[in-house]
Amino acid sequence: MKFPIASSALLFFAATAEAFAPSVPSPRFGTSLQASVEDTVKTSDADSSVTKDPLLIRAARGEKVERTPVWMMRQAGRHIAEYRELCKEYPTFRQRSEIPDVAVEVSLQPWRNYQTDGCILFSDILTPLPGMGVEFEIDEKVGPVVEPMRTWESIKKMHLIDPPKAAPFVETALRTLREEVTPETAVLGFVGCPYTLATYLVEGKTSKEYLEIKKMAFTEPDLLHAILKNLAESIGEYALYQIEAGAQLIQIFDSWAGHLSPRDYDTFAAPYQKMVLDKIKEKYPDVPTVVYIKHSGALVERMAGTGVDVVSLDWTVDMAEGRERIANGRAKAGFDGPGGVQGNLDPAVLFGSQETIKERTHEILKKAGPTGHVMNLGHGIEAATSEENAHFFIETVRNYRHEGQE
Repeated sequence: MKFPIASSALLFFAATAEAFAPSVPSPRFGTSLQASVEDTVKTSDADSSVTKDPLLIRAARGEKVERTPVWMMRQAGRHIAEYRELCKEYPTFRQRSEIPDVAVEVSLQPWRNYQTDGCILFSDILTPLPGMGVEFEIDEKVGPVVEPMRTWESIKKMHLIDPPKAAPFVETALRTLREEVTPETAVLGFVGCPYTLATYLVEGKTSKEYLEIKKMAFTEPDLLHAILKNLAESIGEYALYQIEAGAQLIQIFDSWAGHLSPRDYDTFAAPYQKMVLDKIKEKYPDVPTVVYIKHSGALVERMAGTGVDVVSLDWTVDMAEGRERIANGRAKAGFDGPGGVQGNLDPAVLFGSQETIKERTHEILKKAGPTGHVMNLGHGIEAATSEENAHFFIETVRNYRHEGQE
């Protein structure tokens, strides 16, 4: 299969990293990883409060925008026919996500097909684990498989990640995406949060009830905290690595934290989300951050209280109520401003008629208002979704205007 991005071009970008490096070297990963950071974090001219960054980035910062930006979680993947064809040549997920030109092609497919405002790196939240001393495999039927870590002895193999050594393909892919998409398109990076990653380390695979990690939380909490701290330190480094390779926004996924009670979320999830967020904001305060948790209706205020810029709501939360709860959560935690919101159309709506898709999408847009909103689904797009309806959803958002928007 031939890709629009030739392998030789990728080698060129990797070989000429110095040409893109700024005059001030990074004290962490070297000059080559500062390629796009200056462009990413530029805020404004001296006489203007409006940035020149992509629409999605400006919306995530709460700036006044000409329309609501839109992308879809899991937009690159199985619902696209081109992707399914590519899987025949590259049958494993790790091939598709760790061979740079393949990952770039997959990342670009929904952007080319739908004109989404965000182009997210095709990768996996587990990708950095080998760089921390934790090997994993992805079974195409079972999902991720990890040797369970349930003792103090087992966690001795964990160590701080060296991102350029552990995941050089991520840098190559992000650099190339920044070259390939238009200036109006935001390149998005993402990481898994410590608690969700810990579920795989402790359970050994995907779980429905998460009993092993909950047992550890209630019987050996110090052991779980040690695992979470190790993960948070490395994930923070990995997020910075993505920014320095070209990601203009970082979404943090704590998908399985929605299985926790509010008390246990405060103990085992939120503090480690905050460790990652604080590391990002300490070095790159103008790079927007987004947090997503599935089934997070009971946790919205707590999510906002971490200081994240944007809370991504799932479909179980009313958008108007969600915005109010996010603002309240931020105020209670001492943060200024109402905060941003992402979401939150039920992915199942895309199986309905186009009339239904339009009506439900417009309802969310109206409730969210004209600023601080990034339209998205309330969870990843389902594999059986038609490309026609996915495209219609994106076009519906792109064509919508709030009063006063041109």
